[in-house]
Amino acid sequence: MAEEPSTSVPPPLPLPTTAPSSTATTPQSQRGSRKTRVGEVISSGMNKTIVVRTITRVPHPKFGKIVKQQKKFYAHDQENKAKNGDTVRIMETRPLSKLKRWRLVEIVRK
Repeated sequence: MAEEPSTSVPPPLPLPTTAPSSTATTPQSQRGSRKTRVGEVISSGMNKTIVVRTITRVPHPKFGKIVKQQKKFYAHDQENKAKNGDTVRIMETRPLSKLKRWRLVEIVRK
C-alpha cells in the first residue's frame, strides 16, 4: 500500500497570559470620541434633568454673514447641581429617555 501524505495539524498557539481584557483600560479608543457642547442652562425645574441652550456661529450659506444658530439639549444632571443661568459642558451619551441623550460633565461658570 502507498503511504498517505502527512496532514499533521500544528498544535494550537497558546493564549496570551497578559490582562484578560485590554478594552477595560482603553474603552474610549474603541468607542470613539464623544461630542461635547458648552451652553447656558435655561431650565432646571425637572428632577435630574436640565435644558441647555447652545449657540453656534456659522456663516450663511449664500450671503456669508455670520449668523447664530440656537439649539436646545436635554441633559442628565445626576446631582441637580446646575441652576438657571449657569454655563455648563455636556457630553453625548446613550439615550436615557425620550429626549435625553446628553449628560452634564461640569459646571464651567455659575
